[in-house]
Amino acid sequence: MLFATPSLTTDDRRVIDEIETLRTEFRHRLAQPRRWEGQLRRSLTAAAVRGSTHIEGYTISAEDAETLIAGGDISPETDGATLNAVIGYRDALTYIQHAAEFRIFSWDHTLLSALHFMMARGVDREVRPGEYRTSGVWVSGGPGRPPVYTAPDPEQVPELMDELVHWLAEGDLDTPALVRASMAHFNLVSIHPWRDGNGRMSRAVHTLVLAREGILAPEFSSIEEWLGADAYNTLEYYGALRDVQHGSWQPERDAASWIRFCLTAHHLQAQEVQRRFEAAARLWFRLERLAEQHRLGERTVSALYAAAEGHLRRTTYQAEEALTRDQALADLRTLRRLDLVESVGHARTQRYIGGSVLREIRNEVHAEVHADLYREPYRQ
Repeated sequence: MLFATPSLTTDDRRVIDEIETLRTEFRHRLAQPRRWEGQLRRSLTAAAVRGSTHIEGYTISAEDAETLIAGGDISPETDGATLNAVIGYRDALTYIQHAAEFRIFSWDHTLLSALHFMMARGVDREVRPGEYRTSGVWVSGGPGRPPVYTAPDPEQVPELMDELVHWLAEGDLDTPALVRASMAHFNLVSIHPWRDGNGRMSRAVHTLVLAREGILAPEFSSIEEWLGADAYNTLEYYGALRDVQHGSWQPERDAASWIRFCLTAHHLQAQEVQRRFEAAARLWFRLERLAEQHRLGERTVSALYAAAEGHLRRTTYQAEEALTRDQALADLRTLRRLDLVESVGHARTQRYIGGSVLREIRNEVHAEVHADLYREPYRQ
């Protein structure tokens, strides 16, 4: 027996409608390609990877997350466990982005095991990536404190996962995808079928359920960034889980409060994505004017945009603008000579950030699009 999908309230349905309105807006925006779209996608993917791994205690900077998504090398000071966790999650999320468009797809144990293997293969071998656990696990309440959650006995795991896989394929198909994704997340993290990585896997499956809906790319639908954005959001997330779990596997409990929490997170993250769209468009427009003022080629606008966001790399710029190495280096030298960008790091970790002019433009745009507070969807 799994936790059942709860009945939706009038407020739940209203919030879902509001989220879907925002998602429709995003879909229409993406139907009209913009030169900044690729960088926005990469930024959102990096934020999801960074957010989900940060929840588990693996912390990297936003700049390093962007670099990893672009295929670059990050700071050598990053410890091995963090690097492995972030790379593993990046690989799993990349798979999910592609799986959104697979013509042949099925929910099964092998799919879940493969995703878990991607995430956990770089950690201690005792975790046995991709294999269900054969011993008891619990979520620690901290040093000297009792567990806050005790997962089902290992003997129950195969049967519960059978039921979950069947539900993912055929259960509650008439339920809104946002709700199905939230329940997949909750049931998987509560079963806790692996020795480690259950939280990351549950958030990834949440995103995959939405991706398979086929309406919007996963980086525009995920709530992983929001859940790991700061300590407050993460504590709220853990609190929402604990309120329903109540310390142990009790699938008869009502998951309505969890659905409300997830819909709130989706709504708030959608508001953030809406602002990201607006910020990207405004920033690009102003950088086009700046390039014209300095008689720079149109292609340099993408370099200025990346630098303003703090993650311009020669190799990425070269690839995105289809340049030779010498052309890319010449453009970067010009931007440095004009004091529009500054170099940080060296060799394989070298990147460029915005100079004072770019920082001022970006700060102005950020202030404009974040002038209003986020709206709490359940407050009328």
